[in-house]
Amino acid sequence: MAAGGTGGSRDRPAGWEPVARAAVPETERGTEHDPGYGSELPISAVWQTEPPPAAPSSRWAPLYHSGYGGQAEQPEPPDRPGSYAPPARPAPPDQQAPPLPRGKRHRRPAGPLPEPAAAPTPVAARPPDPFSAPAPSPASAPPPPPARDQLPTRPTRSGPSPDTLLIRRTLAEIEPVADKTTSYFYALLFIRHPDLRSLFPVAMDAQRDRLFKALLTAAEHADDTATLTAYLSHLGRGHRKYGTLPEHYPAVGECLIAALTRYASDTWSEATEAAWVRVYTTVSQIMIDAAAEDEQSSPAWWQAEVVSHELRTRDIAVVTVRPEEPYPFLAGQYTSLETPWWPRVWRNYSFSSAPRSDGLLSFHVKAIPAGWVSNALVHHARPGDVLRLGPPAGSMIVDHTTDNGLLCLGGGTGIAPIKALVEDVAEHGRRRPVEVFYGARHDDDLYDIDTMLGLQRSHPWLSVRPVVSDGPTRRLSGQLTHIVREYGPWPAYDAYLSGPPGMIRSGVDTLVGIGIPSHRIRHDGIDEPMTSSTGRG
Repeated sequence: MAAGGTGGSRDRPAGWEPVARAAVPETERGTEHDPGYGSELPISAVWQTEPPPAAPSSRWAPLYHSGYGGQAEQPEPPDRPGSYAPPARPAPPDQQAPPLPRGKRHRRPAGPLPEPAAAPTPVAARPPDPFSAPAPSPASAPPPPPARDQLPTRPTRSGPSPDTLLIRRTLAEIEPVADKTTSYFYALLFIRHPDLRSLFPVAMDAQRDRLFKALLTAAEHADDTATLTAYLSHLGRGHRKYGTLPEHYPAVGECLIAALTRYASDTWSEATEAAWVRVYTTVSQIMIDAAAEDEQSSPAWWQAEVVSHELRTRDIAVVTVRPEEPYPFLAGQYTSLETPWWPRVWRNYSFSSAPRSDGLLSFHVKAIPAGWVSNALVHHARPGDVLRLGPPAGSMIVDHTTDNGLLCLGGGTGIAPIKALVEDVAEHGRRRPVEVFYGARHDDDLYDIDTMLGLQRSHPWLSVRPVVSDGPTRRLSGQLTHIVREYGPWPAYDAYLSGPPGMIRSGVDTLVGIGIPSHRIRHDGIDEPMTSSTGRG
């Protein structure tokens, strides 16, 4: 569940609440037609068209197979062996038991998990027609969700599965009204389940569509079990820091179906709804299982104290923190940060060094206009302040099983993970050629050039070429990708790119165009609203 929150204040340690909250800009506050969660619909319109149900539908019962999240294990109904019913709605706050200690909410129950429902009889695949689907059978109930290991690993040769065809048909219909569908979805979610509102930030301008897009992405790739499992497992692990629990997933599923029913009316049918229920159940179970497994070895988040704050330019700072517990990560990865000034607002930042013996972590942060987290980190953070870190993520890591050289393109603060990769190669002691192209608009924007040139002097296998795109300079002048092309070709190199999305896209196109296979090009964050390399926001 791609929320933007931490699960409310009950998990916050003493002293975590912000000393002072900045006023929310007028354009970001809730209004009559945007009540704080990005909805374009008045609340009364949602109430009139979609009254809240008394309880989640029983179709979401399979989401509780893992039985964790601090909930008591539900008894098995005599007429449905091997399954669980949804847990009862939570008691009023004054009647609730105290929250479980940190790290105890997502434990699996002792003993083996109940077996999932048997998979339905496979349906023969149809020819690949993106808008064809099997005829619905009104008299038959939707089949139970298939076990994850019984889903096809790839679309069959004759085309996608029937469920995928139905889902793609829905996606094609709602594409022109995706914004309205998203707004309606969140409005419905927060009206039916107001307790979930605390999982999200105060303003939903940047994050309100993340959950919906994640769900649609997962649904569209339902036939590719390997890719789907990897993608959703990452989401499930990352969402622990938001306070996401298993009982939240049925609420999301109900509102997702309601939003799709409203805005995909031309293609919606009983068969379509059954397909979405099956796929969403599979999606939810993968995320629930990943969260439960991750909790066995890792906390949901780490507290980290700021120990150094170095202002490199008027809007770029190097922030160094000391986590309260060991923080395992790999050079080239990134994490999400939450500040005490903006609770429940997380932004991604890359580690600017390889793992250090003293356990310290450093980040390069650029303050951008109206960027809540970035401005707080650059202009307000000081030694002694405490931040929160999510789990490490990202696949832009060095393959130490090959002797290929490294071709690294870093734009702006995207030089941070590139520096970490250089340190990683140096620590492994193998003399692999590393070519770094460090791009910026002006000479003054090359804030870390002295560090990079110092590394070049220490390591003869490293070459650093600063590139300036605008203004007078004594360095290489022009677009970063054009300079890289001029110095090519690079047949024996693996490529690593970090920087703004536009730079990454043009860089990938350039590298593929000069003959580097796409599987040897690594980057993170190109499809995210806030890229991991720049940490924008």
